[in-house]
Amino acid sequence: MKRLLQINIEVNYGSTGRIAEEIGQMAIASGWESYIAYGRQENLSTSELIKVGNTFDTYWHLLQTRLLDRHALASIKATKRLIKEIEKIKPSIIQLHNIHGYYINIEVLFSYLTKSGIPVVWSLHDCWAMTGHCTHFELVGCEKWKTECQNCPQIQSYPTSLFRDRSTKNHILKKKLFTDQSNLTLVPVSNWLGDLVDESFLTNHHKRVIQNGIDTELFSPKLDFSFRKKHNVLDKFLILGVASVWTKIKGWDDLLSISKELADDEVIVMVGLNEKQLKSLPANIIGLQRTRNIQELIELYTTSDVFVNLTYADTFPTTNLEALSCGTPIITYRTGGSVESVTPETGLIIEQGSLTELLKALRTIKKKGKEYYTASCVRNAKQMFNKNDKYKEYLELYNELIVSSGTE
Repeated sequence: MKRLLQINIEVNYGSTGRIAEEIGQMAIASGWESYIAYGRQENLSTSELIKVGNTFDTYWHLLQTRLLDRHALASIKATKRLIKEIEKIKPSIIQLHNIHGYYINIEVLFSYLTKSGIPVVWSLHDCWAMTGHCTHFELVGCEKWKTECQNCPQIQSYPTSLFRDRSTKNHILKKKLFTDQSNLTLVPVSNWLGDLVDESFLTNHHKRVIQNGIDTELFSPKLDFSFRKKHNVLDKFLILGVASVWTKIKGWDDLLSISKELADDEVIVMVGLNEKQLKSLPANIIGLQRTRNIQELIELYTTSDVFVNLTYADTFPTTNLEALSCGTPIITYRTGGSVESVTPETGLIIEQGSLTELLKALRTIKKKGKEYYTASCVRNAKQMFNKNDKYKEYLELYNELIVSSGTE
């Protein structure tokens, strides 16, 4: 029987955690055994789970990162224990997702992967694999990653280092570790990221772009006026924003600024706020904490008139896909792969930070009415971003690699 082992920071939680879970479900439905090794944050899973490290390991790794900029270079024992589990499982394919996040030692892991001969697929959900420090360089317009990272302008951004800049050494080490892998296939999750890979030291690896998918049956229009009734906004134009963490990079400042320009019949709804942020909101912003209740999120997508994604750094946000699938048009900044899910029939793309363009786009959608976009939104989601279609692409790739490697 074929065996799939995935490695990701989360399981069935957050965007990459749900992707790993759903790939595992597809594999199981196709007769595979499925295992997921993870660092922290897990929900119930259909795959067999392997916890990597413990709380002490995480905090030690965090300390190494904060003080010495040695992210993904701690957790030595935890990674060695993981390798013992891998040797017991004898997977047919190893699927990597986010291996940053204070739980994996890349020297130990990639040394083993090189020797093992097991085909490895690495889904790139951000830019971390090709930089000496950051996960996204678009925000600051940095291009040092193309040659050699140094004097990192984002050294105090995730994964934060407070005192030391090891970006040059980290970049050199990653280049050696990741380019030595002859059994590695890269899967950028957007065309935008795929183009960046071609400009990096990863360019010689086999590459196949597979965009993210969602459950388009689950995320579908489910009209419910309970939210509107509860907040007394039945006749308001609702502008929805969703983030796991709201920061300036995700558009927190811009939404607060645009709230000052809204008409009396326009209201912003922000999902994913912390308690401090909730206390600082103006009257025309309804704030909600992050929810694990998918039905509640679907109802919010459906009842809103427009979904706004004002991110300054993103690869291929699944929130866009969820909004589309619920029939809600999108306004997004021209950021990374965020634009790849938006067409003229499903929303509008505007320049980063242009509140004038944002206000104009809101007025355009308000004037045309949500119903002008809804059918196209749902159709595009089903045709282009159905998770079953996307995860079949992964299984097809796995089978190709197993056959070509002769490990079947």
